[in-house]
Amino acid sequence: MMDGLIAIVLAAGLGTRMNSDGQKVLKQLKGRSMLFYIISRLKKLNLTRIIVIIGYQGNEVEEELTGEKVEFVKQEQLLGTGHAVRQVEPFLSSYQDDILVLCGDAPLLTLSTLKNLIATHREEEAAGTILTANFPDPTGYGRILRNGDTSVEGIIEEADASSKERLIKEINTGVYVFRKGPLFTALSEIKPDNIKKEYYLTDAVRILKKSGGKISSFRTDNPDEVLGINNKEDLIRAEKILKGRFASAQ
Repeated sequence: MMDGLIAIVLAAGLGTRMNSDGQKVLKQLKGRSMLFYIISRLKKLNLTRIIVIIGYQGNEVEEELTGEKVEFVKQEQLLGTGHAVRQVEPFLSSYQDDILVLCGDAPLLTLSTLKNLIATHREEEAAGTILTANFPDPTGYGRILRNGDTSVEGIIEEADASSKERLIKEINTGVYVFRKGPLFTALSEIKPDNIKKEYYLTDAVRILKKSGGKISSFRTDNPDEVLGINNKEDLIRAEKILKGRFASAQ
């Protein structure tokens, strides 16, 4: 096992940008849901626990994962990613190790990238580590803010970013590894003082940094694997990428 590592998969949101009925993480690629690909990848990490945060159409998500060794925690109010992760805290009272956090709509993530992210986090003894990527067009993504020494300062969501910050090409993929204690301490301090009035998980990075915690990052060289699935065009593109992978593996 990955030395006690657990994973939290965010699968509660409405996915309004998909502009269609149904839970976003259950959209199909090559006959299987996006969430299926995520869980399949996580199973290969031999994690201690996999916890799926459910909310919108939670029953359908549970049904999709029937037979899988996963646990479900419900987010009763959809108040953002930081709020979602915080719902898990009561179930981790005896746990003190690292937590991998990722979204259920990232079906193209590779096992090697997840392993490299975890390894970077542990080698650098970080409080939090972010998976990043460089996108030619970063529209719609949170941007990575760095200091003059290139260390990570924080993450700014596009809706809250200045015109200068929106020029940054390095994006937040929504995949992280955190130490449990510092993470939940930071989550307890988040305020919903952003445009959407939500509790952003990205704010935990800023709080950890401000409190003296080390924030590290691992940048994937393959932006395709962190493609956000936000519309039908993205689904078509993701399916083409998957087909290419299957073809090259044969």
